[in-house]
Amino acid sequence: MEKTIGIGNALVDVLVRLDGDELLERMQLPKGGMTLISEGRQRALRATMELLPAEQATGGSAGNAMLALAGLGGKAGFVGKVGRDALGRFYADHCRAAGIDACLFECDLPTGVANTFISPDGERTFGTCLGAAAALEPRDITPALFEGVGMAHIEGYLVQNHDLMEAICQTATEMSVQLSLDLASYNVVAADLPFFRHLVQDYIDIVFANEEEAAAFTGCHDPREALREIASMKCLTVVKLGGKGAITRLGNEEAMVEARYVPVVDTTGAGDFFAGGFLYALNEGASLQECLRCGRAMAEHVIGVVGTRLPDEMWKQLKVQYSKFDIQ
Repeated sequence: MEKTIGIGNALVDVLVRLDGDELLERMQLPKGGMTLISEGRQRALRATMELLPAEQATGGSAGNAMLALAGLGGKAGFVGKVGRDALGRFYADHCRAAGIDACLFECDLPTGVANTFISPDGERTFGTCLGAAAALEPRDITPALFEGVGMAHIEGYLVQNHDLMEAICQTATEMSVQLSLDLASYNVVAADLPFFRHLVQDYIDIVFANEEEAAAFTGCHDPREALREIASMKCLTVVKLGGKGAITRLGNEEAMVEARYVPVVDTTGAGDFFAGGFLYALNEGASLQECLRCGRAMAEHVIGVVGTRLPDEMWKQLKVQYSKFDIQ
C-alpha cells in the first residue's frame, strides 16, 4: 500500500469551551472564523485562556485529515514545521502514537498554535498564531519526501506562499504523485483566485471544497453547477454541503450522500476528517458513493467529541466497520 501524506501547517489546538460568546467579542475574534494573530497577541490571548479549563490536541487541516486516514488503518504521513519546544515535541509524539509517519522540520520559532473557542452551539472560532508552521519553505521540499507516496493532500492555507506551493506541486508531479487540495477557506480562495485556478488546472487531481469555497472558486452559487465547473478541469471534485450532505463528480459520474442528524459537540476538524475518510476509501478502491459515506461517517464521529481525539475503542470499531466498505 502506497502512503498518503498531508502537507500543511503543523499546529497544536488549544481548545476552550465557552458558556457564551462574550469572550469572543472581547478578544475581537469573529465567531466561526479563523483570525491570524501575532506572537504578541498570542501571549495576551494565552494569559486570558489560562483562567479557563483547556484541552490540547494536534491540529491543522492536512494533519487532521491524516489523523482520520491513519485511524482507519491507512498508511499516512505528514510534512510540516515545528519549533524546538514542548509543543513541537507534543506534536511529534502524537503523530507517532496515531501511526502517522511525520517529517517535521524544526526552526527557532515557537510551534504554531490554533486557539480554539467552542461556543455552546458547537461552532468553533480560531485565533491562530502560525509561528514555525509558516516557516516551511521551498528548499524543504525534496523528492525524498515523495518516495513511496501515492498521494499528497495539501491544505489551501499554504497557497498564500506561491513559491512553496509551486515547489510542492512540481516535485510531486515529477515523482508521479497524485495531488489533493482542500480549498481551506472562501476568503483565502477569493483573495488569491488566479493562483488557485492555476494550481487546479495545471497540477491538482482531487479538490475538496465546501459550498462557500466552491462559489468563491467558480462564481457559481448553485453547488452542483460549481461542482461540475471544477470537475471540468479534469479533477475529482467533492463539495461538502454541511447539513445537506456532500456531492462528488469524476468525469461524467456523480454521487451524493445526505447528512444524518447527530448531536454536535464541536465542529472542529469535521471537514478534515471527511477528507481523510474519503481519501482512505478512494485508496482502497471504493466507489464514489462509498467514498462519500466513509467521509460522512468520519465527520459524524468527530463532531461528537471536543477536538479530534476519538476514543481508542471507537477507532477499533471504525476499522472493523469500514474495512470492507459495507458503509451505511
